[in-house]
Amino acid sequence: MRILGLDYGSKTVGVAVSDPLGLTAQGIETIWRKKENMLRRTLARIEEIISEYHVERIVLGLPKNMNNTLGERAEKSLEFKEMLEKRTGLPVIMWDERLTTVEANRTLMEASVRRENRKKYLDQLAAVLILQGYLDSLTH
Repeated sequence: MRILGLDYGSKTVGVAVSDPLGLTAQGIETIWRKKENMLRRTLARIEEIISEYHVERIVLGLPKNMNNTLGERAEKSLEFKEMLEKRTGLPVIMWDERLTTVEANRTLMEASVRRENRKKYLDQLAAVLILQGYLDSLTH
C-alpha cells in the first residue's frame, strides 16, 4: 500500500510517496501554480500521481502555529483536504508539519545545494519529512 505525502503551500505542492511496504518516503516532484486559488491543474496532477503509484491514502501537512493554534495557512490546508477527499475519494490524514520547512532548508544547506536552487527541492523535501514522520508513527 502506497501513501502520498503533500506539503501544500501558497504556490507549490511538494509531493512524496512511500515505498510499497510503507517504510520510507521518496520525493517525487513539486507542483507549481501561478496563483494560490488556481487548483484545477494541481488537483489533476495529484490524481495522475495517485493512479500511477496506486496510492491508497494521503498525508497532508498541517502548518500549525508554534503555540499549537491554527492560523490562516492551516485553514487553507484544511480546505485543500476537503477538496482532495472529494476529488480522489481517498482518506486524507492531517499531519503536524511544524518546522519541516526549516529542517528541509537546513538539510539542503548541509548538502551544499546553492541558495538559488533550494526552492526547487524545498517543498518536495518537506513533503518527504511529513510523510516519513507519519510512516515512522505507524511502526511505533
